[in-house]
This record gives sequence, C-alpha cells and structure tokens, in this order.
Amino acid sequence: MALWHDLRRFVAVALATAGLTLAAQWQGLLTGFDDFYYDAWHHVAGKRREALHVAIVSVDDATFLKLKDDPLAFWQPHFAAAMKVLDEAGASVIGLDFVYATSAETWLKRLNLPDTQISRTYDSAFRERLAHGNKILVGHLIENSRGESELVLPPPEHFYLLPNQLQDVGLANLFPDQDSIVRRYYPVLLTEPGVPGLGFSTQLALRVAAQDPQAAVWNVGGARIERKPASRVVGYVGPSNTIPSVSMARLLEPGALELPAVKALKGRVVIITAHDSSSLQDTHLTPYSRGLVGFTRSQMTGGEVHANIVETLLSGHFPRDLDRAGIALVILAMSVLAGWLFLHLHPLAGAAAGIGVAALLAAGAYQAFRFDLVLPVSALQLTLLLGFLITLALRLTGEERARRRLRSMFGSYVSSEVVDLLIANQGEGEGLDLKGEEMTVTVLFSDIRNFTTISEKLSAHEVVEMLNTYFARVCEPILAERGNVNKYIGDAVMAMFGSPVPYPDHARRSVRAALGMLAAADEFKLWMHERFGDRGLPEFAIGIGLHTGVVISGDIGTEKRREYTIIGDTVNTASRLEGATKDLGWRIVASRATVEAAGAGVIAGRRDSIAVKGRSGVVDVVEVTGDEGLRNR
Repeated sequence: MALWHDLRRFVAVALATAGLTLAAQWQGLLTGFDDFYYDAWHHVAGKRREALHVAIVSVDDATFLKLKDDPLAFWQPHFAAAMKVLDEAGASVIGLDFVYATSAETWLKRLNLPDTQISRTYDSAFRERLAHGNKILVGHLIENSRGESELVLPPPEHFYLLPNQLQDVGLANLFPDQDSIVRRYYPVLLTEPGVPGLGFSTQLALRVAAQDPQAAVWNVGGARIERKPASRVVGYVGPSNTIPSVSMARLLEPGALELPAVKALKGRVVIITAHDSSSLQDTHLTPYSRGLVGFTRSQMTGGEVHANIVETLLSGHFPRDLDRAGIALVILAMSVLAGWLFLHLHPLAGAAAGIGVAALLAAGAYQAFRFDLVLPVSALQLTLLLGFLITLALRLTGEERARRRLRSMFGSYVSSEVVDLLIANQGEGEGLDLKGEEMTVTVLFSDIRNFTTISEKLSAHEVVEMLNTYFARVCEPILAERGNVNKYIGDAVMAMFGSPVPYPDHARRSVRAALGMLAAADEFKLWMHERFGDRGLPEFAIGIGLHTGVVISGDIGTEKRREYTIIGDTVNTASRLEGATKDLGWRIVASRATVEAAGAGVIAGRRDSIAVKGRSGVVDVVEVTGDEGLRNR
C-alpha cells in the first residue's frame, strides 16, 4: 500500500506540474521570461558571427558634413554617385533605405520656376542607376487618420525605371514585440496583387538568391518561406556596429574604388541607410538593448536591423523554437525529474538541488542558443519550481498552507514584520476579513512639487530613474513605522497605517513616517543636484497630507487583478489635504483628527480651517513640524 501511495503521489505531482507548466506556456504567460533569457543570451554571446553577405553604406555625420550645402531631398545625384561606385565595386544588390514620396524634379516643377536644363535632368544620374538593375527602393505601410492602411511609395518616375517596377520596392516596416524590442520580422506584409507586399530585407535577399519576388514559395538559406504574413525570428549577428560599414562620404571621394573597405563590398548586399548620425536617426530596441548588469546597452538603426535580417535569410542562421510536441515532451520529462527529486529529498536539500538543476538548464539553453536552437528554459525552470511547491504543499498541514497563503498575499504590501504579525493574528483566530470591514486608520498621501515641470526637462529614462530612486528612499520611513505602501499614483505615494494590522498608535506612526519622508526628500534633493544640476530644474520638494478616520478595507478588484486597499471619505480627505500643502505653503498638512489621535508630543506650527472638495463643511488642519519623541531618541 505504501508503494502504491508513493506512486500515486509521484504521478499526481508529475502530471500536475506538467499540466500547469504547459498551460502557462501555451497561454503565453511565460513570454516575458523567455524574452528575458533570449535577450540575455545575446548579451552574453556578444558578437555571434561574422556578417558574410551584407554591408552598410552609412549616411553618417561625415556624410552630412560633406553634403551640408544640399538638402536631403536633393541628394539623388549623390546617391547615384555612391550607387555607381558600388556597382563598379561588384555589390550584388543595393538597397536605398530612405523613404521619399516625390522627386526633386517634380518638386521643382511645383514651384512654377522657369524651365531649365537642370530642372529637367537633375535626377538623370539617379534614374540611370535605377534602370541599371539590382536596386531596391523602400516603401512604408502607414495608418492614416481614419485608421486605414496606406502605402508610402517612391515617386512613379523612379520606380517605373526599376526592372520589376513595384516588385523592386520593399516595405521597411519593423514590428517590435510588446516590450518594444524587435526580435521578429515579417518577410511578407501584404498579399494583395499589384502592390509591393514584401519586406525590404526580403526583397534584397531574394535578388541575391535569384528568386522570383512574385512566387508563392521561396527557398532561401535552406529555409522554405511561403507568401503569407507570418513572422520569423531575426538571427542577429551581434550588437550595433557588427555589420561591416563604410561611410557614404568615402564613396564620394576620388579613388574610392581603391579603398580596401570598398573592395570588400564585392558580392555583398549593400544597404544605404542613416547610421550613427546625429542628424537623422531611426533607432530601434533589439535584444542587445535590454538593461543587464555588467553589459552595455545598444540600439540599432532601422537599416542595421534590416541588414541583420538579410544576413539571417542568406546565411541560414534561423533561430529555431521547439514545436509544441517537442516542448510538451521536454516539460513532461522535467516534471518526472522534479517529482522524483522533490519527493525523495528534504525540502531544504530539494530546494538546493532545484536551484542547481535550474542553473544547469540555463547554461544548457545558452549553449543551444549558440547553435540557433531556442529552448523553453523558463518553462523548464517553472516545472522545477512547481514541482517543488506541489511536493512541499503535500507535506504541509492545512493550517500551514493557510499561513503561507497569507504571507504570500501581503508580503508585497507591507514590511516583513507586519506579515509576521498578520500570521500570528491568523493563528490566534483573529484573521483578516478580506471581503470587507470597517476600521479606523490614518491615511498618508504625498507627491512631488512641480513634477510636470521636472518631467518635461528630463528624458523618459531619466524620469523613471528619478522616481525609482525617490520611491526607494521615501518609502523606507513608511515601512519602518509598519505602514502599508498601498500604491503609487504617478509621482504620488499612498500609504495607510493601522491596516491590514491594526495599531492603536497608527496616527503617531504616520506622523513619524511623514517626518522621516521629509528628511529622505531633503537627502534626495542633494542627489537631484548632483544628477541633474545643469538642467535648470525647480528646487525639489514634496508635500504630505495626513487624515485619520474610518475606512472600508478589503480585497478589491476582478478575478484577474485584485488588490488589498481601502476606500472612503478618509482616503479622499487625506488626498485633498496633500493638495492643500501647495496653497498653505506647509510641508505636512495634518487634520486635527490625526494630531489629536497622535497624542502629546507632536510639534505643531500654524493652524487653519479649509474647505475640502467633495466634503461639506471645513476641515481643521495643523502644520506638523516635528515630534518630541524623535528629538529624544
């Protein structure tokens, strides 16, 4: 019987673990983790291989400096000169990665200027290069104000000169994932007849592979690609600047064909694109853009991303995921290992063994990545974690499971000390009513003065950096007083004292926390001076509002997203008092109810009575400037 019981437990653990992991995998719940590992492998690998099929002609700062007297819209003669050098150097295909909808000659005609030889022949050298063949121009699929898709194409007088006309135009659209990182591309964007529907990089690769762009199926780099919109993974060769690059300015110099860098372009796909230029940037996030400690973040221009796609297509280095059957098989195998491992080891030993196996999985997945095989490492690690948790749950009593659920639920809301008290109260039969209860608490609101002005003078990355640093500092006094940091609202912090664990001195704790936040804000002011002292920012300051009263607390939300929080007039009043700090010129505005509940020892300054929006009558308020108890510590 014991053997049969152990076997049933083992089978139950293995099946439950595999089922949960497969559900998470197929529902896309692990996509973010898989992307993290995928990006991390790129950082660890760095430059993965040499780019053998593609190169970039860089319209860089040197090019703009050389051609500074000519507007970009009138560069056709310069592009023609560069293309002529590339043709003579033996480039296999040339792609011009610049979107333009009219020619210089057409634009000049619109000005109704006198007809001249130059106005009729300005683009002649450029048209000659297009008619020469092996040129791909770029178009773009955009969405108009009505939400409809429209094509932005080169002017007809240019694409009509291409040997295949519109079939020598490729769409430059890139489609990043939800986290804005470009990991995949679409070889085919549109399938309607009579319009250019292939991606820019696809067109370039098909020309080199001598494939018909109007065919239903292509075989490129050992891969079969059908003419339908379906994404594929980009096999990046390395971080930015890995693709060989030559400045366009060098192509325009006398004797350019004798330059070794130009000779090296023979037989390559060459993309003329803006690159490393402060004058014209088209940058995208790639796996090398994720911020990882110890690694440099880099972005890529659109032309560089297209170059990586071309290299992927021509080299056959396609990153491959396991199919659904393969994923199911490896997850089932891992669930069997997890069940056997954790059922036979002590929980501490099992945890250590699980961590070791998880590390080995990560190392093995990286090695597979080097050979373009992408393993579901997050799913396998989740299998280990679920196996450990399920076997641990089987060993726990009902009371222990309830206590652990409580710790998991509130561990992200409050300090670890408060969690311990919650668990202690739960064990004594004083459990929290998550369905809703009335309780008296003190609510704290704070926000940053002139935050809009500050954020307008900083970049998005700098605003996030500032807020994260600020929140890390000002929330410490709240947690130290066993408060609950309930939520962040933009630059504002909402905290409550006396919930979920009731404290008789919650008002006094809120006063001490508010004073501590002011001290932290003063220290943070020095950080702002050091970090952004040259930006002309207003002096950093915060305002804090405190109010004590009855609230309704509970676990509020939907089945998909729930949050333990408080609602009621007390919350609204505390928020309004924080807003009143601007008009009163006080740093801490506390209601008289809070000061009286805090008891003797609160050092008060000015007093006033103010009207609060959404509340009848006035609220008596007090300026809090200190606490005698803090002085005596």
